Amino acid sequence: MDESSRHADAESPTVPAPLPPADPEAWYAPDVRRQEAVHPGVVVTVRGGRDEFEYDTRTPSLSADGREALADVTGYFAGASVDRPLTREGAAERMAEGFSPKYDRAVDRLTDLSPSMRRRLEYHALAEVFCLGDLTPHALDDQVDVAEERDGEVVVHTSSFAPARTGLDDAAHADRFANERIARYTVPFLDFDVPVVLYREHVLGADPFTTKYAVREPDLLPGDGERIEECKERIWEAPVDGVVAADERAAFVRERAEGVLARRLTADSTRAWLDATRYRLRSTLAEYDLAVPPVDDRYAPDRLDDLVYYVLRDYVGYGQLTVPIRDERLEDVEANRVGERVKVVPRGVDERVPTNLAFDDETAFVNVVTQLAAADGVEVNASTPSAKVNLQPEGIDETIRCAVALPTISEGGPHISIRKQSRDPLTPVDLVESGSLPTELVTLLWLLYEHHGVVLFAGPTGVGKTTLMNAHVPFIPYDDRPVSIDEGSREVRLPHETGVSLQTRDHESRYKRISMADLMTETNYLNPDVEIIAEINTPASFETFGEVLATGHGVLGTTHAEDVDKLVNRVIEQGLPPHLLAELDLVVFPRRNDGERYVGEVVELVDEGDPHDGRVERPGATVHYNTVFERTTEGGFDVRFGPDAAGTTRTVQRIADRTDRPVEAVESEFREKHRYVQYLVQEGVDDVDELFGFLADLRANETATVERAAARRERSRQSETAAADGGSDHRRDHDGDE
Repeated sequence: MDESSRHADAESPTVPAPLPPADPEAWYAPDVRRQEAVHPGVVVTVRGGRDEFEYDTRTPSLSADGREALADVTGYFAGASVDRPLTREGAAERMAEGFSPKYDRAVDRLTDLSPSMRRRLEYHALAEVFCLGDLTPHALDDQVDVAEERDGEVVVHTSSFAPARTGLDDAAHADRFANERIARYTVPFLDFDVPVVLYREHVLGADPFTTKYAVREPDLLPGDGERIEECKERIWEAPVDGVVAADERAAFVRERAEGVLARRLTADSTRAWLDATRYRLRSTLAEYDLAVPPVDDRYAPDRLDDLVYYVLRDYVGYGQLTVPIRDERLEDVEANRVGERVKVVPRGVDERVPTNLAFDDETAFVNVVTQLAAADGVEVNASTPSAKVNLQPEGIDETIRCAVALPTISEGGPHISIRKQSRDPLTPVDLVESGSLPTELVTLLWLLYEHHGVVLFAGPTGVGKTTLMNAHVPFIPYDDRPVSIDEGSREVRLPHETGVSLQTRDHESRYKRISMADLMTETNYLNPDVEIIAEINTPASFETFGEVLATGHGVLGTTHAEDVDKLVNRVIEQGLPPHLLAELDLVVFPRRNDGERYVGEVVELVDEGDPHDGRVERPGATVHYNTVFERTTEGGFDVRFGPDAAGTTRTVQRIADRTDRPVEAVESEFREKHRYVQYLVQEGVDDVDELFGFLADLRANETATVERAAARRERSRQSETAAADGGSDHRRDHDGDE
């Protein structure tokens, strides 16, 4: 090549190397900010400048034959009962799973397309019939964070670009496509496993509640509501021979419901027999590829089960509250008025969450209220319009506390408030591992529980007072006799064979009214070592608490008081002499914030002449106290008592006086018990029975228990070392093979 040719080539224009559309140097797409495939055949593109962006989607294209086939398929499935996804995760799973075999065969019979066009058709059919329609591509894009409706148009906010207009006006399912799934599971009810979804909405301006709880009950077709109500009425009016036992009630109702509903379905109209014949004939022909499978599920095998579920739910369960009551992951359930969404509080979520359940009829609501009360032997009526009851539904280990009221005293209809205890009680190890309290406090409570001290757990509803009290109950010696007294809450859990639980009610018994005073008298004959009074909130329970303080027994209890000031006010309001507060060894104030429960402050109440760092003055009464533990703003604990902390000794002095020992002996016992607590935390002993057994062994023979614990730890260490060495040998062999 001569010099002139080389010079000409150097001056000739060249095409830059290919770049992604979102690259600023991409000359062929200067306004494209992002372009990405979010699903096979689905591409999203974000265009625009600094002030405004456009969000476009490209889905698989269809030929004329493909569009015609799509119209046939969507028309055919128009009568199908479809449960569309609630979240973007659900939409992605639905699109990934494709059609079920039943529907896939129907599409094959309705269409005659090439394999490529058939795949394109499947995307559009899934999106239109079983997913979120035009918003399906947006749901498949995990970079869409928030959505809103602006001037009648759907606008999205992605991770990098916002706001971005979609060009979709009044799109269906705009309240679903940006939702984020938090949890999905099933709740058992009789033979049914009912799906439940907890999710968070990312839609601005749609609902003040962003986190929601949905019970995915079986779909109902037109006329199903009337069928169910008719069936319930016929079961109610049908004669019964003898008395149906409680454990046979579900089988009895199911048998009657299946018989009534089966006859109702086959005799729905004068053409029902013809419809059934056509359905069976079409199903038979479809098996030989001679017809399209029928989509109407009126006579499908699970059709009857869906209707029977609702009858059992209302007659054997508790109506719309059946699934929430049985859901172990829920802490509270609230139904406030007719027509309003039922609210729940999931465990670990510090907020009320609306559900897709509501009582639309006051009669049905009243029926559930009376049913809940009757389950605990209480009758609510015009003269007794409200009640506090406790339930133990069949198959559920939780104790369920309910406050129910009729519309006589409740505006907007009846109301129901339910608090559920966790099936597995927490242990001190659980509480330490979650950062709820320090090991030093566990040790101090151990001393007080074992040596019959007086401890009160005080705080608002839901902060974990009873949880803290129950967690340390295994520290009561196995051969002591704890006796619990309460007004029916049944919150105290005693692992002791020697324990007794007494309770009263707010209603008349068969013979006489049972009062707290009656239980006090009964308790005196039981020779208790520790008395546990749950929920010291009524004048009767405060009076009982004051009397127990004078017995010299160990006393544990809970009450509603946020701090020392409010505790003193509460005591004075309830008529308890303030000087009795000095009989308390320790008051623990738990807190709840952002779903986290922890001990906020622990104080010991002292006599007037003792050293103190705080006091509460009221007319005619002054209460002195010392702060023993306090939660810091950084999430740790300011420990002013323990082996390495100098400070208050009033509690130690009281234990020493109670056990006739010198203070030094109690301090030595504290240090020794603290080492055991640290061992329990290190070994992860978070089972109540295991903890109770370890403490019993420790008390029976401390030396042998310590030796066994050391041997167990050594075996565990050797097993871990052997496993690590085996892994190293395997890696070396593997490396040599390569």
